[in-house]
Amino acid sequence: MSHFSTVKTELRDRVALVAALRDLGHDPSETEQPVRGYRGQTVLADLAVACPEGSELGFRWNASSGSYELVTDLDLWKQPIPVERFLAKLTQQYALRSILAASLEEGFQVTEQRQSADGSIELVVSRWDG
Repeated sequence: MSHFSTVKTELRDRVALVAALRDLGHDPSETEQPVRGYRGQTVLADLAVACPEGSELGFRWNASSGSYELVTDLDLWKQPIPVERFLAKLTQQYALRSILAASLEEGFQVTEQRQSADGSIELVVSRWDG
């Protein structure tokens, strides 16, 4: 019996996802590889993160939804925060990376970036036309 869980996300951009994982201190493998779970069971993932606690997590592309799904064995989840909080932090960092990339592409530069006590991030971008 498989113990793997698949959690839908709205993460669509692989580059932003990899950058967000790295920002959070993870080193994702960017090649398709198996993610291990209970009793050595595996599931293939497009991005995989080995965790020091022995559990693994991965992200698998879902073509029908056009987004990545988190795949992991939740029974073996050993992260310091619950999976819901992990995904919230990852999604926030992913959004930040996406906004920064889009801003740069449009010719904007970040002039200020602040993180509030509540965890929210405020960005100020500007563009000098001239």
